Amino acid sequence: MGTPQTTEPRAASELLTERELSKLHWRCRRGLLENDLFIEQFFSRFEPELTVWHAQGLTALMDLTDNDLLDLLLRRREPEGALQTPDVLEVLRMLREGGAVHATRAN
Repeated sequence: MGTPQTTEPRAASELLTERELSKLHWRCRRGLLENDLFIEQFFSRFEPELTVWHAQGLTALMDLTDNDLLDLLLRRREPEGALQTPDVLEVLRMLREGGAVHATRAN
């Protein structure tokens, strides 16, 4: 017989596996170049330290339309309702921080 499979949820602080990171990269593909630039910088800067908790926040943001996501990234508006969770707010802060670094380098 094989090894028993556990069905317990993973700890939020657990780092993502290589496979999970690959899936997350795929999930983050966007239709707007501007969003892709923020996301590219995010992964360049934070990928080694991303946890299950970060992935949950990022996945919630990726459920938004491209224009709604861009509005959040550019601080045209702030998260409301179901998006006002600690994981979403932290990932949004990280995305904005990475985008700010990219914008500074472009100047």
